[in-house]
Amino acid sequence: MIVERSALHERLDRATRRLETPLAVVDLAAFDANAAALSVRSAGKPIRVASKSVRVRALLERVLARPGWSGVMAYTLPEAIWLVRSGVTDDVLVAYPSVDRTAIAQLAADPQLAAAIAIMVDDPAHLDLVDDVAAPGQRPDVRICLELDASWRPAGPLHVGVRRSPVHSAAQAGALAAKLVKRQGFRLVGMMAYEAQIAGLGDKPRGQAVLARGIRMMQRRSLPELLKRRMAAVRAVREHVELEFVNGGGTGSVAATAADPSVTEIAAGSGLYGPTLFDTYRNWQPTPSAFFALSVVRRPAPRIATVLGGGWIASGPTGPSRQPMPWLPEGLRLRGDEGAGEVQTPLIGAAAERLRPGDRVWFRHAKAGELCEHVNEVHLVDGDTATPTPTYRGEGHAFLG
Repeated sequence: MIVERSALHERLDRATRRLETPLAVVDLAAFDANAAALSVRSAGKPIRVASKSVRVRALLERVLARPGWSGVMAYTLPEAIWLVRSGVTDDVLVAYPSVDRTAIAQLAADPQLAAAIAIMVDDPAHLDLVDDVAAPGQRPDVRICLELDASWRPAGPLHVGVRRSPVHSAAQAGALAAKLVKRQGFRLVGMMAYEAQIAGLGDKPRGQAVLARGIRMMQRRSLPELLKRRMAAVRAVREHVELEFVNGGGTGSVAATAADPSVTEIAAGSGLYGPTLFDTYRNWQPTPSAFFALSVVRRPAPRIATVLGGGWIASGPTGPSRQPMPWLPEGLRLRGDEGAGEVQTPLIGAAAERLRPGDRVWFRHAKAGELCEHVNEVHLVDGDTATPTPTYRGEGHAFLG
């Protein structure tokens, strides 16, 4: 591992030697290897790429050209419209409900968009809003997907997982489906259930053995409950309509979700980049492919090297797991009393003694696509060559507002 990281360090430095920092790169060899590994883990079920974990059009196109990958899971309706109009795909599932009236009007006015995009719903109010923008009979049918909440509720008010849809039971799913299929101007085509407590939660957190045992026990109990409930919910919905797809999973649960016979496709995206949060999974760890580089600017003490910037903190509960990780050269770590700072980040460890002003330190981000919100372009590294490629931000898009 030390030799591999040393070779990667040398290669990234060579490929970007004429570029100024801060800069971000994606190593295409590792990216492609991760895409292939995820396809194997999906056991023949197609993988819908989660665009929020990528946020680079060229890389979405690259993975969609590979066998086993089909369609995009977008995170907003404006993004989905752009993906279709720019020719990235003609199959988009918007993973979150939309109340963007401008985007809904665009969807309702364009038969091509209406045929390519499915929007998420978990309440008839979502349909009411669409009707308020464009009345049924005056627009193409809008494709909709019903979201089943996949969280685990073992007893009483106890809730484990992400709070997403109010539709949790098979009976609730069937009742909502019965209402949806009666609505003029809509077509229920899919179901989705994202098991965040399994797919998005690593089961070997660093230095927390007791917590790790608790997470594993929770996941062992949660997964069988979800498999049974999701299968029942799909049956209940199919009493009212034949579904085109049932989506589930994420990078952290591809193999487990693929084994569910009620699921027809898997969602994944973070595993293409291999951010640090996925270092805490036992079942599979992607090869890190996305990095950002900062330059050493001072040596405040013999065993401290300080880089300019670095406070690229990931979303979620604040804590050490959301900070970027110094990765190359090996043997660096953040100081506990300062962490990753807005304008400077002091680094300690054996490698810090060898660094001098002008040297580079390569970091890994904690969450995948959020890295691309800090840069206008990523450099795609192929061997010793780095090709600049715009991110969503670099193309002028702010799909989260």
